[in-house]
Amino acid sequence: MHEELRAALAGLLDGLPPKQAAQAVDRLIANYRGRTPTDAPVLRDRADVAAYAAYRMPATFEAVRAALTAFAARVPDWSPATHVDIGGGTGAATWAAAATWEGHHSTVLDWAQPALDLGKELAATILPDVTWQRQIIGEGLTVPAGTDLVTVSYVLGELRPEDRRAVVAAATAARTVVLIEPGTPDGYLRIREARTQLIEAGLRIVAPCPHSDTCPIVPGEDWCHFSARVNRSSLHRQVKGGSLPYEDEKFSYVAATTLDATPASARIIRKPQLRKGQVLLDLCTTDESLQRTTVTKRHGAHYRAARDAAWGDDWS
Repeated sequence: MHEELRAALAGLLDGLPPKQAAQAVDRLIANYRGRTPTDAPVLRDRADVAAYAAYRMPATFEAVRAALTAFAARVPDWSPATHVDIGGGTGAATWAAAATWEGHHSTVLDWAQPALDLGKELAATILPDVTWQRQIIGEGLTVPAGTDLVTVSYVLGELRPEDRRAVVAAATAARTVVLIEPGTPDGYLRIREARTQLIEAGLRIVAPCPHSDTCPIVPGEDWCHFSARVNRSSLHRQVKGGSLPYEDEKFSYVAATTLDATPASARIIRKPQLRKGQVLLDLCTTDESLQRTTVTKRHGAHYRAARDAAWGDDWS
């Protein structure tokens, strides 16, 4: 699906003056990394939306797909029939859901009509079963009862605290909720706060956490985040600069559900460290603790699995 997305994005900035695109990207970066919530759309016009799509859609797609894949691994025989993407903008999470499951209907809710218009244009011939709906993202938002999946990606940080809580509360009407934020200390704290709200609403945490108890990480000392590799297209490099053919998108996430699903017994929360004859794994475990385990050659198949393991993978 990422190739289809890349093809859809090709030519997006044709006719847009480079200076205007660069200015839009700079402002979007400030919003993306900033700490000032708003009650107005960040994407204001076609130039903003085109710059956003070129700048953020590939990275958002990969981060959301990684989170959805981690959840899907815990419910291999389940797939959603209905999906609501809250604050979905140009639809990156909808593309990620289509890369994870087939045969569902998605509804993208966003308060910026230019974003919805461009998202619909990009998805027109590839994701036909999508409804693009303008909606205030905050208090008063509702999700239809019986919705199978709700995604909220890179949205909570744009909202005032009361709107943030309202969005998470609305999302809990679904059977499964997957929330994604930037992999920064602040992004993690927003996910941690939302995680508590999901648990209080009766959902079970399935990923990345191996349990639904208190997160063992001490805020201010560390934060839970993961990484997704993003292959840069020429368009991506044009908008973002840089010479490397890839970048690593850091993200924090939580997946919660009412489904009969069992989380992994442990999750690798740092990049595995390869040593001569051994692999060091940092794990979050079911006993609510962070542990480092050393896997050596004498562990045989376990050692071979550890050498192939990646940051964010399940571990047992």
